[in-house]
Amino acid sequence: MKNAFSMIELVFVIVILGILAAIAIPKFAATRDDAQIAKARATIASVRSGIVSERQTRLIKGDSAYIEAGTGANQLDEGGLFGGVLMYSVTDSTNSGNWTNVTRPDINSSTYNYNASGVNVLFTYTRSDGKLDCNTTHATYGEECKLLVN
Repeated sequence: MKNAFSMIELVFVIVILGILAAIAIPKFAATRDDAQIAKARATIASVRSGIVSERQTRLIKGDSAYIEAGTGANQLDEGGLFGGVLMYSVTDSTNSGNWTNVTRPDINSSTYNYNASGVNVLFTYTRSDGKLDCNTTHATYGEECKLLVN
């Protein structure tokens, strides 16, 4: 008697592994997207909290203005809004899951872009009221905006 697997047993094992892989791979992709959304939500919450904290510090000193967005091409560094209120740096990149600064001379506010799984979500910081928001009714990125801010 030989001690080996038959061809039918090997085919069954390969089929079962194929079915498991077909189920697992999409789950991993969804998990990565969920992690990027969670990371962005945490960053947005931290920036909003930092804006309020900075405002409270300024009020104690007699200054009622909100923090400035910063100047220059890279407003995500220590000279900008994100770097001014966060303890950690934010990666300035157009890749999925990262932030970029957007120059918009047509509006009187600072804009930032978050790439949510290939969809660019535009966030606007308005210094007059200290709000960092995106447009939840926007035709292109409204649904992603809702995921990030709700």
